[in-house]
Amino acid sequence: MSEATPATVAIGAKPMGRAWLWWGALLLLALVLPWMFYDWTTGRHSGFMISMLSQAGMMVIFALSYNMLMGQAGLLSFCHAVFFGMGGYTVIHLLSSIGAGDIGIPMEVVPLFGGLAGLGMAIVFGYMATKQRATAFAMITMGIGELLATASVMFHHFFGGEGGITTDRMIDRSLFGLTYAQGIQVYYLIIGWTVISVVGMYFLTQTPLGRMANACRDNFERAQFVGYDPKIVRFVQFALSGLFAGIGGGLYAITYEIVTFDAMAGPLSANALLMAYIGGTTVFAGPILGAVLITVLQSGVSLLSNSWLVYVGVLFITMVTFVPTGLAGIVMAHGPIHKAGQLGRLTVPYLRLLVPGVALLLGFIGLVELLSFLTIGAAQGKKLSLFGAPIDVNAFQPWAIVAVCVLGGAGWLRIESKAFNRVWEQVTADVKARELLR
Repeated sequence: MSEATPATVAIGAKPMGRAWLWWGALLLLALVLPWMFYDWTTGRHSGFMISMLSQAGMMVIFALSYNMLMGQAGLLSFCHAVFFGMGGYTVIHLLSSIGAGDIGIPMEVVPLFGGLAGLGMAIVFGYMATKQRATAFAMITMGIGELLATASVMFHHFFGGEGGITTDRMIDRSLFGLTYAQGIQVYYLIIGWTVISVVGMYFLTQTPLGRMANACRDNFERAQFVGYDPKIVRFVQFALSGLFAGIGGGLYAITYEIVTFDAMAGPLSANALLMAYIGGTTVFAGPILGAVLITVLQSGVSLLSNSWLVYVGVLFITMVTFVPTGLAGIVMAHGPIHKAGQLGRLTVPYLRLLVPGVALLLGFIGLVELLSFLTIGAAQGKKLSLFGAPIDVNAFQPWAIVAVCVLGGAGWLRIESKAFNRVWEQVTADVKARELLR
């Protein structure tokens, strides 16, 4: 524990410097992005974009809350969707009660009650799960996830069975006089709570709890030697992650006005794992990148291809195999090189990687779509159009082109990767040498 972990370095460096400018720019982009797709002739926002951006905001909270366990505390959980779903179900029932006039709570405060529901559920199950760590902890959380997913189908009174619970978000209660009838109003509510949650989770990493969560992750025995109980640290971290996951679930209920058992099922927990790992668990902002990327793949690419899950799976395998630090880890690795003014030396090597990389990517997409069309599209009497051109799957030419792109691109990329690694090692060695001379 004498050396700072990557997560500590990433989130603790220059908290009042350029990092805040980037966060401010990101927030500004989130505020204006819906208006870039506004139809000024009809006076309407793009429903698809508002829905996708709203989902991205919820998933940012969800992914960051999951990274409180995986990235910050080193806990692999398979039940994180339980807290998300419980927050959603709680808010659904709360909205119905507010709409019926039983209680009076403004809409802007409602997501907090989803967070409290997630917190309560995390306290109950975290008391059991955090007594263990590593594989035992993962197995316990898997059992918890299956238990609650089954309960959400069995107990209809609260969960509504497979059909779920519906409500109406127009409860006529708002601190700002809003009706939340329009998706853009809900989107800005999500933005507000996303900012609150991100800031809250960031400052938690700067507290003694956040530091000790890192210490218990890296060496729990040494943490015990200095007087801390890793079980208590894991329990508190687990409970707080449930709080923020519940906030995300509450926003989900407000956005879609329905919550079903899918909001508590295993695939959603797996989604949290995908988003956190692909984005980068060692950097605070990593899960944000992962959440946005996975949301775009789910919402955007799924409209273009029925095989989008294949692309997500291959992306995950590729990241685990070749880039275990995630997308944010790649960016952070270039920081010292950029600071030393040596980033330009990597321009040509990256361009040399780009050509075979694009060839391999296009070949892989072509192969997946051809194989998918043979099994699904052909039976439905459809015609395949790939990259804007009609394709005859029974002809030899498209298969030959795909084979050349995949095999040729892979071989070429392998050669260029070795050349790039040599340049990278030389650049990093020069940067380290300059640092030693200072």
